[in-house]
Amino acid sequence: MSPKDPSGIVDPSKAKAGSVPTAGAADISAFLKTAAAVGRPKVAGERGRLIFALDATMSRQPMWDMACAIQGQMFTEAAKVGSLDIQLVFFRGVGECRASGWVAQAGQLAGLMQKIQCVGGQTQIGRVLSHAAEEASDKRIHALVYVGDAMEESLDDLCAKAGRLGLANVPVFLFQEGGDPSAEQAYREIARITRGAYARFDPGAAAQLAELLKAVAIFASGGRAALTDASAKGARGAQLLLGQMK
Repeated sequence: MSPKDPSGIVDPSKAKAGSVPTAGAADISAFLKTAAAVGRPKVAGERGRLIFALDATMSRQPMWDMACAIQGQMFTEAAKVGSLDIQLVFFRGVGECRASGWVAQAGQLAGLMQKIQCVGGQTQIGRVLSHAAEEASDKRIHALVYVGDAMEESLDDLCAKAGRLGLANVPVFLFQEGGDPSAEQAYREIARITRGAYARFDPGAAAQLAELLKAVAIFASGGRAALTDASAKGARGAQLLLGQMK
């Protein structure tokens, strides 16, 4: 494990060694057809584990502040159906990508987020996916949430890394602020490969993002059955996600 910075968050690329195998989109789809039958249901009493990843490049400061304000709703919803631990992952600047420890309370997560300032740079979604796969190799990850508005990487590389998460039964939920077409294409494909979901929300629409985050928290802590129940009760976020999940 690399030394921690003042925020208490470490660089995941320095925490563990190992490379991500590459594969084409056709290979990934073939593997996932075989793996789909072995998806693991959530075990009763098991604490949900959710990775909450955000783009912290300069343009994202308003969204970061919004996410910090509403993140507590994930814990509130999770408590209704189970329990939840969340790890914060973010990237910013030139090659900086960091992951926090696991936290179980909204105040802890807010404390971490409030220490972080957005810095200009390009997206590092691939590093987020690779980190999630490494975490899943140690202990089950029930969901990965990514919130962003852009994609400035190789789509083929992202699909290969998403395939590794698909094989580990880690669904990725990607929520896009705005309407960048390149980002939408990539986010939708990652969601498809991992059997997760994609949704777009309006810039600055805290209520829309909150509904989506609450739905993922319900899924991570209570499993598909809990998400189905929330959908039946009219939860819009749950309905949007469940309609895409395979």
